[in-house]
Amino acid sequence: MPSPENRLAREVLIVDDEEDVREVLVEHFRARGFEVAVASDGRAAISSIERTPSRFGMIVTDLQLPGADGLAILQAARAANTSCYVVIVTGYASLDSAIQAVRLGAYDYLTKPFSLGQIDVILERIADRLALEAENRQLARRVEARESAPAVSAPLTPRLDAIESRLVRLESLVLELAANRRAVGHSTD
Repeated sequence: MPSPENRLAREVLIVDDEEDVREVLVEHFRARGFEVAVASDGRAAISSIERTPSRFGMIVTDLQLPGADGLAILQAARAANTSCYVVIVTGYASLDSAIQAVRLGAYDYLTKPFSLGQIDVILERIADRLALEAENRQLARRVEARESAPAVSAPLTPRLDAIESRLVRLESLVLELAANRRAVGHSTD
């Protein structure tokens, strides 16, 4: 697994009103080298987000919370920092809340109980996405430099197209995974 600095250069915020869940997630993220902050209610989480908008690279929040729900936290996080990855977790999953979370910009939606392996998969997907975005930016700079140079050698357009295609596939896999999780969640209800 790539180092946390390559994945998310900032701190992770864990928001859950269940102390046991918070503790397990804190230990899990810290064991992977992340700095972790916690909040036990929605208002405290939103306050932390608004105080330092670029502080958190990822937020893992319960959907049902006192003070403000996970969707309000998601909206505050996306308003403060569009590059923040927000994962909604809930013991009360519904198709409506999952769709609403995705529409508001949630990166993922997990139903409780979830495994820590699912968190690791999310971290890997984020790492892959960040690596592709960095490679895309680097290639775009190289294309710009070559376009401004008098003679253009090997074209990079096929490489950029391949990266864009990989990003599109990655996004479709994320949507497919979310749909599968919703389908599995509803089949066990």
